[in-house]
Amino acid sequence: MGLRITSWNVNGIRNPFGYQPWREKKSFEAMFDILEADIVVMQETKIQRKDLQDDMVLVPGWDVFFSLPRHKKGYAGVAIYTRNSACAPIRAEEGIIGVLCPPNSTTQFRDLPKDQKIGGYPQPEQLHLHGDIDELTLDSEGRCVILEFTAFVLIGTYSPANRDESRDDFRLSYMEALDVRVRNLVAMGKRVIVTGDLNVIRDIMDTANLPERLRKESMTTTDFFSAPSRHVFNQLLFDGNVVLAKDEYRENPVLWDLCRLFHPTREGMFTCWDTKKNTRPGNFGSRIDYVLCSDDMKDWIVDSNIQEGLMGSDHCPVFAVLNDTVRIDGEEVSIKDIMNPPGVFKDGIRLRDWSTKDLLPLSAKLIPEFDRRQNIKAMFFKKPTIPKIVPMISQDAVTSQVNDSEKSVESGSSTGTAESGSAYSTMPTSSPSKPPSSSLKRTTSMTAPSNKPQKKARAGPSRESSMKGQSNLMGFFRPKPTDSELKKSEEKNSPSTSDFDGIEDVESIQVPNGPETLKTDIDESKHDLTCADDEYVFDPIQAKESWSKLLGKRIVPKCEHGEDCISLVTKKPGMNRGKY
Repeated sequence: MGLRITSWNVNGIRNPFGYQPWREKKSFEAMFDILEADIVVMQETKIQRKDLQDDMVLVPGWDVFFSLPRHKKGYAGVAIYTRNSACAPIRAEEGIIGVLCPPNSTTQFRDLPKDQKIGGYPQPEQLHLHGDIDELTLDSEGRCVILEFTAFVLIGTYSPANRDESRDDFRLSYMEALDVRVRNLVAMGKRVIVTGDLNVIRDIMDTANLPERLRKESMTTTDFFSAPSRHVFNQLLFDGNVVLAKDEYRENPVLWDLCRLFHPTREGMFTCWDTKKNTRPGNFGSRIDYVLCSDDMKDWIVDSNIQEGLMGSDHCPVFAVLNDTVRIDGEEVSIKDIMNPPGVFKDGIRLRDWSTKDLLPLSAKLIPEFDRRQNIKAMFFKKPTIPKIVPMISQDAVTSQVNDSEKSVESGSSTGTAESGSAYSTMPTSSPSKPPSSSLKRTTSMTAPSNKPQKKARAGPSRESSMKGQSNLMGFFRPKPTDSELKKSEEKNSPSTSDFDGIEDVESIQVPNGPETLKTDIDESKHDLTCADDEYVFDPIQAKESWSKLLGKRIVPKCEHGEDCISLVTKKPGMNRGKY
């Protein structure tokens, strides 16, 4: 199956979880699996940054990019989720004009270096804003997220609705800005996909009973489709219903309506219904959600349709599927190769896994509240890491080894010189300019006693024992080992010289006779730790029983006759009433 792009106006990012089949698991990961999508574009998320939760951002296996309203609360909002195993964008921006700034930056998107911006921004002579609308206002309502992949540029947008005349200037300004941005990107030679709730009806068959409604309002179809926003939109499409003369610079269409490309005569293919009037059961609605693509990638699409059977909003999902292999410049290329950064896939085979290094600055996972965080579910199944143990050798021991090697050189032992050089060639010295002294230094045990009282070693558990303790949350539910088991493990793991942390007295530390002995000890310790880690196997049944014992119903104690105890409460009026 190829790459699937799904667009859905959810009317509130948590709204679908009140309906089937989403209410069963109530997780975004399960929702995306049911949608069978690789890219999910949501509109009308209706949240602010303070409303973002872990389950929205830290979706396992997914990355997410938000465009949230700057001023209005619970309004608009666009989010694009991308499946890490299928695709990864190379650039991400917020807003249609490019006047917003990336996170932790004061430089607008359109002013970034050429290799860091997507391009195609409307120029002042191209953009004609109406009324008192300015560029910043147009981009501050959380209506657009733009992702660039190696294959194409994806524009996820939520166009303003036509509810009253007070928003006509904003609506028309936004549609014209979208038209200019798409045409500029196509002129640059980039493939473009535009998807989202555009709030525009493009033809008579895209809304229910249009002629009858127009007759009641004393309007003609020409008057209806000559409205400025519909006129601009139809000029953007191939086979668009353009009833008036085309505007300057809009003579040539650039996008295909994919649902109509695969279902050119299908009626009743509506995506939005009036929930207040409950018009969905009778399918009395309109088609205002689209997936559009540029002409140079029309042959890449193998299917496009609506999913009117999926409940959860006043809109239904709309999708398009790209083929597994596409033709570029006469050559067959795997879609995965061009939907990821260079070097991730080759001929459809993954060369390296996705990592946090692939995150873009606009990714919600880099928001300070979620950066370097993990889902709580991963805490139970993540493999425990082995702490790296580095042997601590005193400077006196190193000096003695160096002196021994110098003496071996003077005596003509070439073998000793080779071994000493190979073992300590990477060990840094404190003063490289001064040669080591030829006389042996005193060890710590031979130095003169200091006037300061020495600190007594604490009688508690050593550092080594704490390192061998709990490595994950399941350690709380395992039974504690008995004293005999502890003694056996101590006898098995206790080294013959001293432990690596140097907690014992310095007199008991014995420096290995050569580098090979030191290397062998380290290898043996690593082998023991590896074996201990391999012996751990996660048992889901045992984990379930452990949680049941902790959170389940309390076990009734037994009486002296071996029967279950019962609880009696005094009901007789008096001072003992209510007592057990």
